[in-house]
Amino acid sequence: MDTEGLFAPESAATARQQYAAVGTAASAVVREFARSAPIDADAGDVREDETLVQTAHEAIFASLLVVNLGTRAEFEDWLAARDREVETLGSDHVSQVAWHDAPFAGQVLAATYESEPAAAAATLRRQAFARLYREVVA
Repeated sequence: MDTEGLFAPESAATARQQYAAVGTAASAVVREFARSAPIDADAGDVREDETLVQTAHEAIFASLLVVNLGTRAEFEDWLAARDREVETLGSDHVSQVAWHDAPFAGQVLAATYESEPAAAAATLRRQAFARLYREVVA
């Protein structure tokens, strides 16, 4: 089993703190992109709008969530030691699982995959943000 990522909030308060911590980075990324993109000044103002900064903020936070990658057996062994509700995205007929544990929500979100762990992890992180974190950090 492999584990990657930085954020594994144990509580809603920790999730909010970690989300807030990446806000400055989101603003900086959007601002620097707008400055360096070959666009006119009026379009640059549009690119730095609040919606774009919010999208970057969410994407940065989601990309830092901890994801475990392993076989279905490793996932089942890991899950046996925890009392969590599980939602699985994907097929039951593939051998690999990516999962994110959200203890504050009592949930694990998992995504199955066969051969693309990076794609599975990216999809799982976006889904985890939308399903488990968006309302918590709003």
